[in-house]
Amino acid sequence: MRKLLRLLLPTILLSSLLCAAAPAQEGEVAPGDNLIVQSIPKIPAALAETVRRYTEFRTATLTSWHPTRREMLISTRFGDTAQTHLVRQPLGARRQLTFYPDRVAGASFQPKRGDYFIFAKDVGGNEFFQVFRQDMAGGEAVLLTDGKSRNTGWRWSNSGARAAYSSTRRNGRDTDIYVVDPLNPATTKMLLQVEGGGWGVEDWSPDDNRLLVQEFLSANESKLWLVDAATGAKTLFSPELTEKVNYGGARFSRDGRGVYLTTDRDSEFQRLAYVDLASKRFEYLTDHIKWDVDTFELSPDGSLIAFVANEDGVGRLRLLDTRARRERTAPELPTGIVGGLEWHENGRELGFNFVSSRTPSDVYSLDVRTNKVERWTESETGGIDTAALAAPELVRWPTFDGRQISGFLYRPPARFTGKRPVVVNIHGGPEGQARPVFLGRSNYFLNEQGVAIIYPNVRGSSGYGKTFLALDNGLKREDTYKDIAALLDWIKTRPDLDSERVLVTGGSYGGHMTFAVATYYPERIRAALPVVGISHFGTFLQNTESYRRDLRRVEYGDERDPAIKEFFERTAPLNNAAKIRKPIFIVQGYNDPRVPRTEAEQIVAKVRENGTPVWFLMARDEGHGFQKKKNQDFQFYATVLFMREHLLD
Repeated sequence: MRKLLRLLLPTILLSSLLCAAAPAQEGEVAPGDNLIVQSIPKIPAALAETVRRYTEFRTATLTSWHPTRREMLISTRFGDTAQTHLVRQPLGARRQLTFYPDRVAGASFQPKRGDYFIFAKDVGGNEFFQVFRQDMAGGEAVLLTDGKSRNTGWRWSNSGARAAYSSTRRNGRDTDIYVVDPLNPATTKMLLQVEGGGWGVEDWSPDDNRLLVQEFLSANESKLWLVDAATGAKTLFSPELTEKVNYGGARFSRDGRGVYLTTDRDSEFQRLAYVDLASKRFEYLTDHIKWDVDTFELSPDGSLIAFVANEDGVGRLRLLDTRARRERTAPELPTGIVGGLEWHENGRELGFNFVSSRTPSDVYSLDVRTNKVERWTESETGGIDTAALAAPELVRWPTFDGRQISGFLYRPPARFTGKRPVVVNIHGGPEGQARPVFLGRSNYFLNEQGVAIIYPNVRGSSGYGKTFLALDNGLKREDTYKDIAALLDWIKTRPDLDSERVLVTGGSYGGHMTFAVATYYPERIRAALPVVGISHFGTFLQNTESYRRDLRRVEYGDERDPAIKEFFERTAPLNNAAKIRKPIFIVQGYNDPRVPRTEAEQIVAKVRENGTPVWFLMARDEGHGFQKKKNQDFQFYATVLFMREHLLD
């Protein structure tokens, strides 16, 4: 669960720091009026044309099956943003149902009749999601939430007459649980008042009398509660233990006597388990799998569980017979990642998303009786021969404390000879994980510029056990920087990689890591490209949205603690900006609710004092990373130019 923030500082700080770009001349790409561009050279129109086909790809994800027909809602992009579409058959036409300038985050059919669906939408990337009802017959969408708060985690009751969700409506900070009849927004009521920003509904009991609610405390700890759906009275379901235990998804069994869930209790990894409601006895169902179970879904009749095991970054689909307590044969899919599991009400078909290094995310279904897999969407790839795209190599290197760190290495085509320049791309989270996915625009760097790309999974990454996950917390933060230093050492040992030409980049926490590498190891890189990155944990925690502040303090440390505050001051890239002597390109969303734009603004000003080249790009209509195609394209053009000038020269 990821909790987000909204920036509270006055916008006057921005105008004092930045200036608008001059009008583009003929033969140049004009930045949109929504973009704040500084120190970025003019983008030649010829460059945009050269890279164009790498920008013309789509993705598709499953959002909901129709309850009575073999149809589904998917999310894909035809224009500038992802919207909801209806697909009536495998590889059928995609009929667009929502039309907004901002992305539609998800959609779900009414679970019994399917005569309407609900969807969530924010504005300008601020992630204050509002929920709407849209009739399939057409007409205006009906707002179901208050239009101001952040509303997430919609869960239908089994009857389809009600739904529960989390909302910051009461005070902007705590994620209370609300219940509503979607046909009558006036019925909205707070069911459970809570403290903290990590509460969310997991499931309704089969009789709709109880809710299963999760309280997320950190990446290493959460709790499960049973909540009376009429009174809001809550009872702790997960046992109190001395060790920290984390729970993933949780679902009531179809007879209502137990709960299926994933947990790392008594294990390094997330195991699928069944917990009897009366005895609270845990029965572990996937002991034979020594990896995390990422996600699972129970079939409508309760006889099968579809789940995905994260095996060294690869997501493998598996099926479990709940009566026999053993796995059934599942189809062998190519190496990639399976996600978005959803059963059709017929109990026979399982919908899912699949993505790999050679295929963008698309939607599929599996007939569990015949093991037949059907493709429902075939997303365009701009005419690129995806079969020729690089397949990643899983690589490992030793780090300072003897541990092995892993990552994925993408090599350019063989026509590029000699030692190749390297991009080190660090994931966010920090508890994210680099996995073998479709690289989209980044395939241009491999195919046309001959650049190798490494996606490391430094300590603190998920997927490698709860001990590894906690190795970067608090005062141990610098150890993860050392993992990148060890990667730079490893690059030196490779005859195919050029350790003298390395660019480091990353988004969100990966953006922070990029700033850190630029200050800790400035002589070992050519350039840096942080995207929505944290430049000082102290100022970040002060300005981050209140509903996520305490959750982030568990990971990074509490800035109110004198020892932590001193550590933040000593290690902050902002306070070490004088060491950034290599060119840097900083990208930020103006409305970012996770990492406030002040994190970028303050370090831009500091680094400029060095005389270091600083490129800066900010979009007024974006949040935590660019979502609109026109903005993504301009960022990509500028990135290609930045790499040409500072990595490939």
